[in-house]
Amino acid sequence: MALGSGKYNKGLEVPKAHKALDNMKYEIAAEFNLPVHQGSEDYWGNLSARDCGRVGGEMVKRMIAMAQNQLTNQTNQ
Repeated sequence: MALGSGKYNKGLEVPKAHKALDNMKYEIAAEFNLPVHQGSEDYWGNLSARDCGRVGGEMVKRMIAMAQNQLTNQTNQ
């Protein structure tokens, strides 16, 4: 299901982040040598659930690291 479609989809907390998250997703997929390309955003059906999970898991790890860095920088100021 595409982001933002459907009755019960809450969407993003920060809608402007959609493009940055998409870019991160495809950057990680490229690092993992997965056969997806920007523009195929709504169909990853040719990939295994494991590969999709690897991309999502790596996104979460990177976002946590970014938040930790941001919090660290705020407390040091």
